[in-house]
Parts: sequence; structure tokens; C-alpha cells
Amino acid sequence: MKIATIGTGAIVDNFLSALDSIDEAQCVAMYSRKEETAKPLAEKYNITSVYTDLDEMYSDPNIEFVYVASPNSLHYDHAYRALEHDKHVICEKPFTSTMSEVESLISLAKRKKLMLFEAITTIHLPNYQLIKDNIAKLGAIKFVQCNYSQYSSKYNALLAGETPNVFNPKFSGGALTDINIYNLHFVMNLFGTPESISYTANKHANGIDTSGVLVMKYPKFISECVGCKDTHSMNFALIQGEKGYIHVVNGAQGCQKVILYIEDKEVPLNMQTTHNSLYYELLEFNYVYKKREFERCYELLDYSHSVMKMVVAARRDAGIVFEADLV
Repeated sequence: MKIATIGTGAIVDNFLSALDSIDEAQCVAMYSRKEETAKPLAEKYNITSVYTDLDEMYSDPNIEFVYVASPNSLHYDHAYRALEHDKHVICEKPFTSTMSEVESLISLAKRKKLMLFEAITTIHLPNYQLIKDNIAKLGAIKFVQCNYSQYSSKYNALLAGETPNVFNPKFSGGALTDINIYNLHFVMNLFGTPESISYTANKHANGIDTSGVLVMKYPKFISECVGCKDTHSMNFALIQGEKGYIHVVNGAQGCQKVILYIEDKEVPLNMQTTHNSLYYELLEFNYVYKKREFERCYELLDYSHSVMKMVVAARRDAGIVFEADLV
């Protein structure tokens, strides 16, 4: 799996660090609008090719995959153009800004028989699988709670009158798409699509959500997901059943510590050996690619489509409008 990256943020650094631990996978090129922006990462990971022209990078025959980690609003264009150039794609969450975008990407990938993955770490974590394996012990599920709150380093700039990408409707930012989406994936990959979804948000004057609570109604229980970029909190996930509960310490996004409480017993659950959660998704993607398991890839794509449908419905419920909605 020979990969080129788009983007130079912290997530790309984590991605490249994880990639170093995957056999038969390597980063062979990077794209940045300015070469000097990419140089520190390129030197750190011994990447010799740095492109400042996207089409030139897409035309590189040595590249098999493109990892898209650009601002949210650019995910669709960058992924679509990569697929057009017959490159497989790993696209950071949130997959796209709108339903028409995600459906266009999926259609193109399937038509060209290319692999397209959403880089959402949670559902590929070994500890998440342990949760799935043990959830039946809880009996009938009655309530699910998730909180992922992290005071953004860009929030002070927003308060000072600036508009960082992560808080900009033009760039499809906000707490739901940036942070609460981990909680949404955590719940939906366990329980499927809810009967209904609502989103109540704290919104900045520009209309973007800086924090909010997502409520999903299932036939026999309710799920409440909180995501905040304007405050700190104790992060956690709780799955509560009639016979016990599962506590995910520090939140759904990493599943680093999982504890099963059943019949007055505390049972730790852990199969994760690295703190870099991107390692596990890359392990899965590399395996699917090597084995040419297109059915598994497209199964994941259909799941990502169902999550995006809920994200868009939640945004609309809260009255959050992206520039991409107006195209």
C-alpha cells in the first residue's frame, strides 16, 4: 500500500506514525500548497516526494492510495479527483459535507472498482470489538451516554473575532462534525440507524456549533451524545443495561480503557497495545486491500453512508448550514 497524503496537520503526523508500524505500507509522497509547510513531516518520515500541485501528485504512477486530511469542505473534491485518477482513497472523518457528495464518491468508487475508506478510528479498535462481544451480558439496553469534550486551541481565536477553519461554515466545521461524530459512530456501529435524531447546539454568531447534544431514539432505549469544543469535561461512554453497564473511560474516540460492571463485579476489557488509534484502522485497510476484499470495503462504505445521513439530519435539526449546502 503506497500512500500519498494531503494535509500537514497533527492528524497526518499521527497517521504517518501509525503507518510506520504497518508491514507492506509506506508513504511515498505528500501534498501541501507550500513546500515549506510539508518539509518538517517529510523529513521526519523520510518522504522524498513533496508536491505543491495536486494534479501532478495524482498523476504519479507510484501512488496507490491517497489519504485525504484537508479541511472538511475539501474532502469531497480531493477524494473525487483521486478516484478519477484511479487512486484508492482513505478520507478523514467527516467523510463529506453533504449527502450528494458522499453518494457521488461511493458511486464513483464502485463504478471504477476502487477502494474508498472513511478514516473513523473507533469502529476498528480491538477494545470496541470487545464491547460488541460483551454487550449481550448487560441484558436489555436502556440508555447510552457519550461525552467527548475538548477545549479547542482555536476557540480563543474565534472569541477574538477570527474564524478558524474548524469553526467556519465555509469549511464545514463545528463540534458535531469534528468531535461528536466519534460518539455517533460509537453508537451507530453497535445499534444501527436510530428511529429519529435531534441536535441541540450552542451556536456562535456565525451559525456554527461550538458544542451540542445529540439525541438518538431507538425502539427500546435512548442515546445521548455530547460533543464540546468550547469546554473541557470528563470524557466517557456508558452503555447501561438492566443487568449491568459498560464504562469506556476517557471516551469513545479511543476506547483505551473499557470496564464491564456485571453482578457487582468489575471486569477490565483490553486488547489494545498501542495508544495510536490510527494504527488499527490502517491495519484493517491494508488487510482489505491486500486481500482485495471489495465486499468488505463497500460494506463499510454503506455504513458510512448511513452515518452521514444522520449527521446531515442532525445539522438540519439544529439549523446549521454549510456553504456546501448552498451549491
